[in-house]
Amino acid sequence: MSLKLIISGALGAMGKVIADAAAADPDFDVIAGIDREDRMDGPFPVYEDPSNITEKADVIIDFSHFSAFPKVFGYALKTQTPIVVATTGLSEDDQAQIEAGSEKIPVFKSANMSLGINVLIRALQAAAPALEDGFDIEISERHHRLKKDAPSGTALLLADAVNDSLQNKKVYNCAREGRNVPRQDNEIGITAMRGGTIAGEHTVLFAGEDELIEFKHTALSKKIFSTGALKAARWLSGREPGLYDMQDLLDSQTGDE
Repeated sequence: MSLKLIISGALGAMGKVIADAAAADPDFDVIAGIDREDRMDGPFPVYEDPSNITEKADVIIDFSHFSAFPKVFGYALKTQTPIVVATTGLSEDDQAQIEAGSEKIPVFKSANMSLGINVLIRALQAAAPALEDGFDIEISERHHRLKKDAPSGTALLLADAVNDSLQNKKVYNCAREGRNVPRQDNEIGITAMRGGTIAGEHTVLFAGEDELIEFKHTALSKKIFSTGALKAARWLSGREPGLYDMQDLLDSQTGDE
């Protein structure tokens, strides 16, 4: 039996990519969408207000704007529907809502649904402790000109993966500017670039004395994120309430769950 999905942000670029991928996969059936306006003339109904949804889904995939998240998550809690949260730029209040809500429903949250990015995270967690002494850490990210949040959620995800692996934690410097601002030893620099139609590119640089080590991931299209989101939805369905992420999914594939 196919998994019934509601896509939040259904009229956005990622929502359309997910809908197309789900339509081509017999394991999924998109039964409704949520977005900034009602639209009933497409392959599935789209509702501006989640409370108007009459269809019952197995999983919600949320790729909406962060301003829409509280209403979408509230609907997930009210209907007891598992939710995959891929929206970035969430506030501290949103994060607190996710943690509290995960005690009632299964919640899968990742700032990046790419399997490659999440494998990169594991590589960084293994490498960072060995490079803590004598290496400066810089993260750069490039995205299309329409992306609104900066730095990207993925850049912060990578920074957290590195920082959590270090014995001496560092601060994030996202706004290096001025004529007398030498680099500090206790910082991770994060640079955001916007332009064109770049799907996503992230580089983590460890710069030491006379040697550079770079970890890089390039997204060539948005399809990689839809692949990960659908995989997450399939994995989340039927789980017990809790807060899960892509590392949990990877653990289940390697037998470390």
